[in-house]
Amino acid sequence: MRQACCVLAVVMLVSTASPATADEPQSPAAALTYSAALTRALSANPRIIAARLRRPINIASRDVAAERLNPEVRFEASKETPKEGYTLAVPLELGGKRARRIAVADATIKTGEAELNVAIAEVQADVRRAFIARVIAENRLALLTDMQMLARRARDAAQARFDAGGVPRLEVVQAQLALADAENQATAARGTVDATRATLNAVLAFPLDAPTPIETSLDIEPALSVETVVARARQSSAELLAIDRRIDEQRARVALAQALRTPDVTPEATLTRVAQPEFDTGWRAAIAISIPVFTTHQAAVRVEDATLAQLTSEREATASRISGEVTAAAAVAESQRQQFVRYRDEIVPQALELERMADDAYRLGQTGIAAYLQAVQSSRDVRLRSIQSAADLQNAIADLERAVGAPLTPTTPTP
Repeated sequence: MRQACCVLAVVMLVSTASPATADEPQSPAAALTYSAALTRALSANPRIIAARLRRPINIASRDVAAERLNPEVRFEASKETPKEGYTLAVPLELGGKRARRIAVADATIKTGEAELNVAIAEVQADVRRAFIARVIAENRLALLTDMQMLARRARDAAQARFDAGGVPRLEVVQAQLALADAENQATAARGTVDATRATLNAVLAFPLDAPTPIETSLDIEPALSVETVVARARQSSAELLAIDRRIDEQRARVALAQALRTPDVTPEATLTRVAQPEFDTGWRAAIAISIPVFTTHQAAVRVEDATLAQLTSEREATASRISGEVTAAAAVAESQRQQFVRYRDEIVPQALELERMADDAYRLGQTGIAAYLQAVQSSRDVRLRSIQSAADLQNAIADLERAVGAPLTPTTPTP
């Protein structure tokens, strides 16, 4: 069975996006698309900026790892002959310790890049959730504003019929109550729009009160089977890639720990003076070598080997978890897609037709206000459930992308 996952087109009844003002230079002047929101997040999101700052640290750490040991110069004065000695000692690292340190630093740089990709993937999921929440909030507000207009028309029609003596005052009161309820719900929807706008602005590093008008439609992405999505997760998951880079870094640390077991040597050359009557200037040479008696670094090797084994096991567990999460998220996305398609293609058109028929029947005096308001209420509830199904689908897509650890398609969908 193929599990399809797609980003559905959210059909807006009316657009309520506010234009950007001239005194808000940091907010977009035109409607912000989903693709543009992702681009903005990649360049301005504080979390991504902070993650990128790790690279200069890792590069500087590589320079530290590449440093060599300093030579030692020693002066000796003695009452015995020779009375003066000038010694130069140059410690030498054996076993490739410096090369192993550089290899660890290089692996750390790659690990930092992989962890940056993890942060980017998580921010992309946050952008999708925030953007879709804003679209859904705008959609709900548009619908409730439409319902408010219908309630006002019904109130005016009921008042006109009452003034003409055609209906009792009860219908006018019912219509006024319906209008007050519609206005109240529209007020709450405006608050939700403001909240989702602030959330999206925070993710995109815009001023929280910036208008940031958005494009309220998204293209449909191609359907993908669960097998394809799982395979993509195993190949492109930023989380798995980060663990792979950590494993590579740990292998480099194991090699460094093994190199530390090799003793270092320190050659010394000494120039001696004032040793009359034997000589005036002489020399002597020496070499020092550390003897691994108390510290053999074997324990350090065991620590690094055990850490490598733990990371390898963690990688297998993470791959298994991601496969399960991707499979589950794909199944949820498919069921949500089917539900939304049914709302879009069958249920909502029928609800709109029912609403139109009820409006015509009431205006022609064929039905009372109670039947009309009931029909409008039923249509509104159906359309609100349709909006909620779109939100549920988009959240399922966000969960799927987060589980995959990478966008579902190679390129970002363009609204």
